[in-house]
This record gives sequence, structure tokens and C-alpha cells, in this order.
Amino acid sequence: MDLNLDGKIAVVTGASRGIGKAIVSALANEGATVVASARSFPSDYGKDQEKGRIVTVEVDLLHEGAAEKIIQRAAELGGLDILVNNVGAVTPRMDGFLAIPEKAFDETYSVNFKTALRTIRAALPLLLERGAGSVISISSVNAFLPDPGVADYSVAKAALTNLSKALSKEFGPRGIRFNTISPGPVATDMWFGDDGIVNTISSATGLEAEVAKKSVVDAQGGFTTGRFTEASEVAALAAMLSGAIVANVNGSDFLIDGGLIKTL
Repeated sequence: MDLNLDGKIAVVTGASRGIGKAIVSALANEGATVVASARSFPSDYGKDQEKGRIVTVEVDLLHEGAAEKIIQRAAELGGLDILVNNVGAVTPRMDGFLAIPEKAFDETYSVNFKTALRTIRAALPLLLERGAGSVISISSVNAFLPDPGVADYSVAKAALTNLSKALSKEFGPRGIRFNTISPGPVATDMWFGDDGIVNTISSATGLEAEVAKKSVVDAQGGFTTGRFTEASEVAALAAMLSGAIVANVNGSDFLIDGGLIKTL
């Protein structure tokens, strides 16, 4: 299926690994030129992509002016059609709410919400100039599945989903679509890396890593598919939402969680 992304210009934040890297790859393979931003990139980043299709910008979106630097790079390439907000991080809070200092809430909110807020603010003038565009924010099932073990993360992702819905109402009539994707656990370093969630659970509970992984799959009634989502699957959904092929989808949230959420 042709997603009609050939010649489009996209910005993807948090693009150096995991879901962000997969989205960059998906958009570039569909013909878009992608400005990929992250704090740093490996030396071989994007080596398998068509030459010139991926442009990297090393910035930390927690710093003032970083979002404007990313969007300026897109402007230099000719404008902006697609923005994917993917910056995010989660720290399991195994000791409960009272052990989470207020500073941790502030930090989690900054990483998971304010980075997207800043990038959207910087991007909107270019998108409005185009008169059409797609903004996709990677939220989480925890936006509506609050968990005491990630209370700060859940609050931040709820804010992100809420903002996207509000902006879809304001800017939809001007051609700019806002949608969110809410993954459940995804097979990335966030979950399986040395400092990932599975190893954190393993260390806190004394369970072996594979047993800790199974405990995640079985939690909340279990994934009906019996497995973690792959980053490429989230990326495929983001690519679909990026193009005019679904131009009347606005203000929506898309679950991709292996059947974790059982409610309507």
C-alpha cells in the first residue's frame, strides 16, 4: 500500500533507538525525508537507508532552544509535514508512591510531556504554513491504566494524550491532525536493556529475568497475544497515521498492546 509519503518532510524526536528509530526507518522507506533528533546517535545510524533520506540533529529537548533547532533543520529542507513526538522514559517505582520525591515527578513530567509541548509549539507555524500536517505523539497505555509502580509516568502520559486531543479540536479545522499511539510493553531497551524495566523488576523481586518478563506478560489479565509488541509494529502504525491516506483520522488514540487492555 502506498502511504503517499514520498517527498514529505518529517521530524521524529527520541529517534536514536527503539520505537523512534523504527519510525524513522518506516517513514524513510516510504519516501519521506526525516529529521531524526536525539541527544546522540551511534556512528552507523541510518546506514541502511537511502542516502540523504535521514538527517540527524543532536539536541537535548530538555534544554531551551532545542526544539527550535530541530524544526529549523526541517525548514531548511523545505518545510514540515509530519511530527512524531517520541521522547520518553520511565523508571519503575518499586517502593510505592511515598518513596517518589516531588522532584522525580517534575523530571518525569519534563521528559514525557514538556519535550512534546515544546516541539509542537515550535512546529505549528511550519505546519500551518503548509495548511496540512500530521502530529503523532507516542503516549502509553498508562495514560489510562494508572499503575502505582509508574505513577509519575502515568500522570505525564495522561497529560500528553489530553493535550493531543485538545489540539486536534483547535487545529483540525486548519488542516493539522493530532493523534496519539498508546503502546503497551514494547520489546526495546526500555524493557530489555541492562537498566531496563525487566531487570529492575528482577532485581527488586529476586525473580530470574525470564520469570520477571513472564510476570509482565501475565499482568492485568495477560497479553492475549502472549508477547511484547515489536517496535516495527508501532512504527507501521505511525507511518499509516502520517499520511493523507487516513486524512480524516483526528483526535484519536490507537492502542497497540497485544490485548493487554480488556475494557472498551
